[in-house]
Amino acid sequence: VQLQASGGGLVQAGGSLRLSCAANGRTSGSRNMGWFRQAPGKDREFVAAISWGGGTTYYSDSVKGRFTISRNNAKNTVSLQMNSLRPDDTATYYCAAYRGVDFRGANYYTDQRQYNIWGQGALVTVSS
Repeated sequence: VQLQASGGGLVQAGGSLRLSCAANGRTSGSRNMGWFRQAPGKDREFVAAISWGGGTTYYSDSVKGRFTISRNNAKNTVSLQMNSLRPDDTATYYCAAYRGVDFRGANYYTDQRQYNIWGQGALVTVSS
């Protein structure tokens, strides 16, 4: 089972990008999913998460109101629409499959150790 992220690139501040994460098999359709990012020289951090049915979403404070996570279980894809991008959004973005059935609170869905399948990452660079 693998996750493949795509859609990264170079964009000017204020612009938009859409990342997609495709899963082979039934990974994304039956799992809660998340997006994390890692900027150069920094730890990987939580960005957004979505429940398996798509009815529950969570965002980090830094992206709330600008990013939207969504999913299409029929196509086994999870997307991250990123608007009003800023230079500090520059990072490699990773999609990941949550290991548990329920998110169980912020201590769990923001914790990368709770995700056991990871995509290879998509680089997003935002120029000022």
